[in-house]
Amino acid sequence: MNEMHFNGTVFAILMGYYLLINLIIYGTMAFDKKAAINHKRRVPEKNFYLMAILGGGLGGLLAMMFKRHKTRHMDFVFVFTLMAILHILVIFFIMGKFVVTFG
Repeated sequence: MNEMHFNGTVFAILMGYYLLINLIIYGTMAFDKKAAINHKRRVPEKNFYLMAILGGGLGGLLAMMFKRHKTRHMDFVFVFTLMAILHILVIFFIMGKFVVTFG
């Protein structure tokens, strides 16, 4: 089997991307929760779905748990859970295709 190698930089970029998108969705949901409480302008739901599709499903789920936001919307629970699982599988697939060497 031909294995491809990449160094820790590619791994760090991939993990950095997922960390960033998940922090963004978490922060956006926290902002939206505060806006809802204060009867201010809200973040459109399509933005949350887009961020989940782009890899922020886990951050969305954590925001739902810790900020208690959108917990009654089963479509959010479903999409965020599905996207979190899908992106975790994508990471494992990518990592399985490559042999990671650090250094």
